[in-house]
Amino acid sequence: MDLKDQLKKLFPEHQTTEVDDTEKTQEKSLWLQDAPLICKYEKRKGKPTTIIEGYTGADEDFKLLAKELKTSLSVGGSFKNEQIIIQGDYRDKIMQLLKNKGFKVKRVGG
Repeated sequence: MDLKDQLKKLFPEHQTTEVDDTEKTQEKSLWLQDAPLICKYEKRKGKPTTIIEGYTGADEDFKLLAKELKTSLSVGGSFKNEQIIIQGDYRDKIMQLLKNKGFKVKRVGG
């Protein structure tokens, strides 16, 4: 007995409607560019940060990429001045994630 059957027993007069989840299942594809993204390491106020810059596509796509990176790494960060700022030194992991998405990545500094 699944959840739908249990709900039908509790609420027999309720009419179920099917929800179209096609928009949720369609993953928005990011624009891939020919020039590589720059992944660099800086210390800001004594704390390590990883900065990704050089994206030439739409800002909304870059913000979406920032959100995906932050959630996949479970770290904080922000999007400012056409840069993704990730808290901590995650250059290797970020570069691998971006390469798996199809981006070209160039490591700058150390």
